[in-house]
Amino acid sequence: MKLHPVSLDRMVRAVEKVRERLLRTTSALEKSGIPYAVVGGNAVAAWVSRVDEAAVRNTQDVDVLIRRNDLERVKVALEAIGFVHGSAMEVEFFLDGPDAKVREALHLLMAGEKVKPEYTSATPDV
Repeated sequence: MKLHPVSLDRMVRAVEKVRERLLRTTSALEKSGIPYAVVGGNAVAAWVSRVDEAAVRNTQDVDVLIRRNDLERVKVALEAIGFVHGSAMEVEFFLDGPDAKVREALHLLMAGEKVKPEYTSATPDV
């Protein structure tokens, strides 16, 4: 594995890529009239930023809650802006282009469904 030099610019760019991915996603969903909610690390960071900006932590992915019956519309909206749909272990995700990594993908959670079978509660509706 090639190690790049330590660079504040690379660190900032990594955070910016997630922010840009989130904004492109939400813009496409809103333009298509698809109900959604931002969840996961970005939702936590948004809430924490309202309380204590110094406590905000970054995340490497984007998590969005949608209704399962909107999945085909979501695919059309996101593929139109360059995302590549995939699924693994019952998780729907979108890579930000064909060379993107799954760990930095846009992950979909389904409203009204358990994220994992062992969870006691389902996700809320959007």
